[in-house]
Amino acid sequence: MKKTITFAALHFTIAFSVAYLLTGDILIGSLIAMIEPMVNTVAFYFHERIWQSHHRLKTMTRSTGIKTTSFAVVHFSVAFTVAYLLTGSWVVGGILAAIEPSINTMAYYFHEKVWQRKQLEHSMLIGCAHG
Repeated sequence: MKKTITFAALHFTIAFSVAYLLTGDILIGSLIAMIEPMVNTVAFYFHERIWQSHHRLKTMTRSTGIKTTSFAVVHFSVAFTVAYLLTGSWVVGGILAAIEPSINTMAYYFHEKVWQRKQLEHSMLIGCAHG
């Protein structure tokens, strides 16, 4: 759950910045920044569960690029839908969906690398304690 919470905080910050800069409207930018990350946080949780529960995906977990790409597709879809529903504009929805998930996908990649490193260090500490 800590991993999901840290990603949610990162995501909210990026979503607000992009939405506000794109719309120039603090209310719409704030709504997009609150709703889009909440929906994506739920999507992130299920994305993680799917990757952990399916054997074939589990074997590819160390392939951060593939896992990041799969989440990027989910993220793009959510971002477009939320932005379009809140602005009524295909253009704003499309631009926001292209920019915000791109930045968040890069952030996700590094977030995933940090968590993999933490898991490895934790495993090594446990191994040393038992060895």
